[in-house]
Amino acid sequence: MLTIGIIGKTNTGKTTLFNAATLLNAKISNFPFTTKEPNVGTAYVCDICVCKELGVKDNPLNSTCIDGWRYVPIRLIDVPGLVKDAWMGKGLGNQFLSIIGQADALIHVVDASGSIDAEGKITQPGSGNPVQDAIDVEMEINLWLADIISRNSQFIIREASASSLAEALSKALSGVKASPLQTLQALEKSGLKDIPFDKWNEKQILKFAAFLLPIIKPTLIIANKMDILTSEHYMPLLTEYYGRSLVAACSAEAELVLRRAEKMGLLQYTPVQEKFKVKNNAQLTAKQQAALDYIEKRVMQKWISTGIQQALNTVAFKLLKSNMVYPVSDESKYMDHHGNVLPDVHLMPDGSTPLDLARTVHTRLVENYILAIDAKTGIRLPKDYTLRHKDVIKIMTRPVAKQPK
Repeated sequence: MLTIGIIGKTNTGKTTLFNAATLLNAKISNFPFTTKEPNVGTAYVCDICVCKELGVKDNPLNSTCIDGWRYVPIRLIDVPGLVKDAWMGKGLGNQFLSIIGQADALIHVVDASGSIDAEGKITQPGSGNPVQDAIDVEMEINLWLADIISRNSQFIIREASASSLAEALSKALSGVKASPLQTLQALEKSGLKDIPFDKWNEKQILKFAAFLLPIIKPTLIIANKMDILTSEHYMPLLTEYYGRSLVAACSAEAELVLRRAEKMGLLQYTPVQEKFKVKNNAQLTAKQQAALDYIEKRVMQKWISTGIQQALNTVAFKLLKSNMVYPVSDESKYMDHHGNVLPDVHLMPDGSTPLDLARTVHTRLVENYILAIDAKTGIRLPKDYTLRHKDVIKIMTRPVAKQPK
């Protein structure tokens, strides 16, 4: 399952975002899952379901289709707020940083209103420095990566002599999911590819870590608390520093309010929608009505949406370039063996092939794989075909020999 880690300083709204994203409405929460740790939950990414394109009524099993949108489960990890020198273990830093290693990508929550100080304590809106807050957290992670590399120096030198520096670094950083290709990219971008590792100094190790981090952990900056007026001053500064495509305007508090109200039966609201509607029979208190009026004025009219669902989708489909792929057994009716129409959808990494899809569905499919068919066109696909977003694929396999009685 695709895993996204939520990082940031304390009091930026990380936990609020986590709670909002995992507070699923009744239509979605029927999907069974088990939260093994208190800081781990299930959220969803979504896109228009292929059932619309094919003109069929689907009945999903591993996901959910609501109003023509297919919601696919992902895992969220809420990493407690990082403090200065977390990489050295301060504030249980190493324990929390190690959680980041499990993530495929990161959501970095920043208080865009400037309502926290350098230590992450609540202060007057506008008196903080959101850009510096983001830089501080990034530096802690870079220092943590650099420390892992430094502590494994002898191992890296030994492994590099037998293979390559990229492979040696990848082995030393296997706990953070760094592949040889990714470490090679970081070596090239940092200008350290042709310098023997035993000649690297501390600054060069840190430089390599800084180039490696965005490669192995693509990150979206969440400019949170955008409903607070001072955020309009800091938002341009964040986008100027990080680039517009890597910063998303959000209000986690507004999303949490809307999802709770929907769960209570007061609203009609689906996370991907850019509007909400109070139900005719809803009996709102004055406080509830005031909260909804505030969200309508300061969030929906200003920013179109709360930004939370859009942020999750951006990480999955833009940063990670994942593709929603629907496996079927009957390519003409888009069914599985039990007659379920478009029952499952899988988030496949960029560059995945039909063999990768077969492996994701069941290892037996790989063992008996013959070929794949594009169910939309009926065209036979080669093993090295690159799967595309919203492909509907039939995996053809050899008949399994019956065991003698």
